[in-house]
Parts: sequence; C-alpha cells; structure tokens
Amino acid sequence: MSKAAHLDLPFRFGTVGTPLSTPKHGGSAGGVQRIRELGLSALELAWVQSVRVSDEACARIREAAERYNVAISVHAPYYINLNATPEMWAAGRERLLAAARAGAKAGATDIIFHPGSYMKSAPADAYRLGRERLSEVAESLRKEGVNVILRPETMGKSAMLGTLEETINWSREIENVLPCVDFAHLHARAGDGSFNSYDEFADALRLIAAGLGERGLKQMHIHFSGIAYTAKGEKQHLNLAESDIQYKALFKALADFGAAGRVLCETPNLEEDAVLMQSTYARAFRAARRRSDVSAIT
Repeated sequence: MSKAAHLDLPFRFGTVGTPLSTPKHGGSAGGVQRIRELGLSALELAWVQSVRVSDEACARIREAAERYNVAISVHAPYYINLNATPEMWAAGRERLLAAARAGAKAGATDIIFHPGSYMKSAPADAYRLGRERLSEVAESLRKEGVNVILRPETMGKSAMLGTLEETINWSREIENVLPCVDFAHLHARAGDGSFNSYDEFADALRLIAAGLGERGLKQMHIHFSGIAYTAKGEKQHLNLAESDIQYKALFKALADFGAAGRVLCETPNLEEDAVLMQSTYARAFRAARRRSDVSAIT
C-alpha cells in the first residue's frame, strides 16, 4: 500500500508511544515525523508514568502534527482510579487534568486513561462513583476551555473497571466522554478465549451503535495488539503473529459496519504491526466497498 493510501481510509493508524525506529534524539516531535515516513497518520503520546512536558515541547509536537497531518492523542498516567479513596483520587484527578491540559497544548484531541479497579466495591457502586468523578473532571476541563475528549479504556481483567458497557454508559451520561475500545483487552478479560470472532466483534459494534449512535461508530478510538492471558485476564501484549487474536475478522467487522476513527497499535514490534493493521484494514475496507457497489447495482 502506498504511503498516501491512508488518506482515503475511514481509520487513521498509528502507535501508542513513539515508533521504535525514531532517531534517538527525535523526541515526540521526531516520532510524529517518523509516523508520516511510515505511511501512518496517528500517534498516541504515552505519558503513562507522569506528565512532565514543557510548553515548548508541546508546541513542537503540535507544529509537527500539523505539518505532517498526524492526529495526536495522549495516554494519561496509569495511576488513575475513578474508584479510589478520596485521598488517592485527589492525586489521580490531578494526573488526568494535567494530561488533558498538556495534551491540548500538544494538539491532542483525545485523552485515554485506565478507569481503575472495583477493589472491594460492587461493580455498580464503583461505576456510579466513577461517573460522578469523571463528570466533575469533564466539567472542570470544559470551564477551562480545554477542548478534549476523555476516553476511559476497556480493560483486560475482570477485577478492573472498564467493561465495554461501562465505558458506553459513561459516554452516554457525560459530555465530552467516549470509549477507548481495546479489543485485545476485551478478548483477554473473560480469560476463556472468547470475544475473538467476527460475530463477537460485530456484536460489540452493535452495542456501541445502540448506546452512542452514529457518533460512537464514526469517532472510534481503538487500541489493538496481540495478547497473552490467563483465567484472570490480561497477562501481556504480544505481536500479532504470536497471538491467537483474530485481527482480520476485527478489521472486516469494522469495514462492514462503516466505522471510522483511529486504531493505535500496542504490540512489542510497534510500527511493524501498525503498518500490518493498516494494510489488513485497507483490504477489508475495499472489499466491503466492492460488495456494497455490487448490491447497489443488483
């Protein structure tokens, strides 16, 4: 596929974190340039430990993203839990706000975060507390004029907040919130090898469409990788070729449902699998379009 071929696709593809082949001193701005050189068009800044980035660095990232037409998102620090104790939540809240504020300066439109764990709470209680706290953060950012979408990520262990249903419901109830759908996490979450077929992926897309309408399907933000798991859920990310994940079936479902947005790769061989994902989806998309054209004629 040509390096300009992504421009006619409904999805942008890229990496979570700077591509591994970025020159050593390139930094995040250099990572943006490398994304374009690879024929990709999205980059998620992996601020997963802390948000320590200057305004000058943010300006360089934004400038590079605009120059190379690369869509930017941010992965906020891991240490955020919507169901934490009040003291722990105060620190997590500041981490999420810091990621959003700095991300907006860097040109990011979407802020991805792990919503936390149930701990000793009933899932319904954890969900309600998470809704209250996420709503407050979204409102604070709105008042500040920080125009980003907060995206709670679907998580890979049953002990974690972040079922597909929870992320959809938060998105229905809170302005400027949409899911980050990690299909590998959803495959690993049950620990039994399920959620790994065309029909199961299609059911998830139907659920998103039913809960969020056209906006949910047309503004998707997807994380994807191979994944190892146990009965308790996610163990570690794997390269696509080393995993049982049915990635061709996923991309066929996305194409058939007319979904759009971004797909960010999280495998160990980061950019290689991102390019593979893009080329696989491109074939599925064009096949779906040909089927649609034939149906229209007949």
